[in-house]
Amino acid sequence: MNNYETILIINPNLSSKVADFQKKFEKLLTDNSFEIKKVEDIGRRQLAYSINNHHKGHYLLYRMQGDPKNISEIETKIKYDEAIIRHLILAVKDLSGEDSVLLTEALENKNKKSESAEEPEKAVKEDKKLEESTKEVSDKEDSKDSPTEEEEA
Repeated sequence: MNNYETILIINPNLSSKVADFQKKFEKLLTDNSFEIKKVEDIGRRQLAYSINNHHKGHYLLYRMQGDPKNISEIETKIKYDEAIIRHLILAVKDLSGEDSVLLTEALENKNKKSESAEEPEKAVKEDKKLEESTKEVSDKEDSKDSPTEEEEA
């Protein structure tokens, strides 16, 4: 049994049907006596270059073990599946249990976006506080500069 990593880039128009595609692909793997160790649904990402007039793709990463004789069968099925716009199957020495770099990067970007969505609200609150504090300071300075009733008399 050899170890493999497979990355699939799915047509972005089918992002809503990824769960159905995953079931179909996992059935293909199990029918060809492959054992799936880990699946990562990375999500939609910008492509480095346009593929079949698509600028984005939905990424899936599979870590699996299986017989090398059956890889050609899987490769043939992938090649003729129109939902897949690119694929890569790599033989690896060891299967890592850690999250892939793509997944960690996608999660970081998602966290940054959610933080940036909250930032405008924080910035508005901070601006209001700053305005209030500067207004208070300027009011105090104005009262120091203006002569009191005793000084005028």
